[in-house]
Amino acid sequence: MNEVKAGTWVEVEKILLTPEQRAPQVPEDTRHTPYVMRVAGFLTADSLYGTEVTVKTLSGRMVTGNLKVIHPHYTHSFGDTVEELLTIGIGGDI
Repeated sequence: MNEVKAGTWVEVEKILLTPEQRAPQVPEDTRHTPYVMRVAGFLTADSLYGTEVTVKTLSGRMVTGNLKVIHPHYTHSFGDTVEELLTIGIGGDI
């Protein structure tokens, strides 16, 4: 396992509900999946990757969970550029 230094921006994961604890009215495929929380924050102590750690979020909240990602970042996108939208609000020719 790799050691991660205190103060590093990380993401932790915590299971809030196991499949057995899920509500009976949720869809069948959802019912068999744990309800998971993922939170990013600054590691409060030197820790090992994959272990239970505590992070301090940007709002100052302390959250404990399993260390899953070091230096997390967003990977989603809003799709391809729509050329017609690029000049909205600029006014005039470019």
